[in-house]
Amino acid sequence: MDFDSTFELQDLIKNYPTKAQQKLAELRQLIIDTAKETKGVNKLLETTKWGEPSYVTKTGSTIRMDWKERVPDKYYLYFICTTQLVDTFRIIFGDELQFEGNRAIALDLDRPIPSDALKRCIVLALTYKKVKDLPMLGV
Repeated sequence: MDFDSTFELQDLIKNYPTKAQQKLAELRQLIIDTAKETKGVNKLLETTKWGEPSYVTKTGSTIRMDWKERVPDKYYLYFICTTQLVDTFRIIFGDELQFEGNRAIALDLDRPIPSDALKRCIVLALTYKKVKDLPMLGV
């Protein structure tokens, strides 16, 4: 898989609290590693959308991540709200993950990243254009 970054993540989040910086760095690495392991994902572009680190691939739906000062104990993994992604994640991982509306997974800064569940969510987002017409996105 080809990885291309158009910005420096550290420049964008350098004013965030240390713990948020660390969690976003871990989440970034999980997205990159998952993209490398996902069949059909040939290129991942790291860029910014709405001032947030974003990950784009031709086969999927944009993934964004960020920390918000108004909710300092959480950080977020965002998805396009018009997709079926978060609704599907809620059905599959309703007991494991916290959600914000139909656009985000809310994560606690003081807890380990739920890597296994997030990895499955990331795969579905990275391949969304291929699975969007399947019941439950093919899960």
